[in-house]
Amino acid sequence: MRPGVLSGLVQNPTGTVQSDALGERRRKQPTVATAVTSTRSAAQSPVGTGGLAGRYATALYELAADRWKLDEVLPQADALARLIDESPQFAAVLQDTRLDIRDARKAVLAVIRQQGFGELITNFVGVVADNRRLPRLRQIMAAFAAVAAARRGEVSAEIVSAQPLTTAQRAQLQGKLAEAGYSRVVLQEHVDPEILGGLVVRVGPRLVDTSLQSRLVRLHYAMKGAA
Repeated sequence: MRPGVLSGLVQNPTGTVQSDALGERRRKQPTVATAVTSTRSAAQSPVGTGGLAGRYATALYELAADRWKLDEVLPQADALARLIDESPQFAAVLQDTRLDIRDARKAVLAVIRQQGFGELITNFVGVVADNRRLPRLRQIMAAFAAVAAARRGEVSAEIVSAQPLTTAQRAQLQGKLAEAGYSRVVLQEHVDPEILGGLVVRVGPRLVDTSLQSRLVRLHYAMKGAA
């Protein structure tokens, strides 16, 4: 644990972790903004959680762990990802870079509060808005799921499909991933009608794109080359 981010716990001389409530010296509790800043210099990120989205995701995870809020934040992060996926209007606001930053922040946080998200998630989204990263919020939530999975010794697989997966399709996909060596895999499902059909599967740096959209693009270039 890095003391710059995880300030609610301290390491005692015997190597055991104790709470500062037991009498150890207190440290100033970090804010979401300082957590994001301090995570920029992280030495390594779990596979598939690097880059900007990974930095924000790691900051949120470590801040939630520091405040003993993981049980609250983990399901809320999943709920936020679903909200973005299932609400085209909300997703459009996130992606609209023409909006004034203050207007975008106000609109997004109004939805977040209306949906009943907790203080940590709300403040985190506010920092994302202040840093003009709202278009990346869905990616950050996917990276957060990957960070959480990695900390549990699991692998996060991002699945994009034109329609929600059925139970049978989900089981078949998990079976194929297990055959490929991913025995402890957590599926992060995302519906995108624009891929038309098929699947896009990303596990860490590996990407398998069997979408109908990609097939049509390849066919287009193949026909163009043959002309």
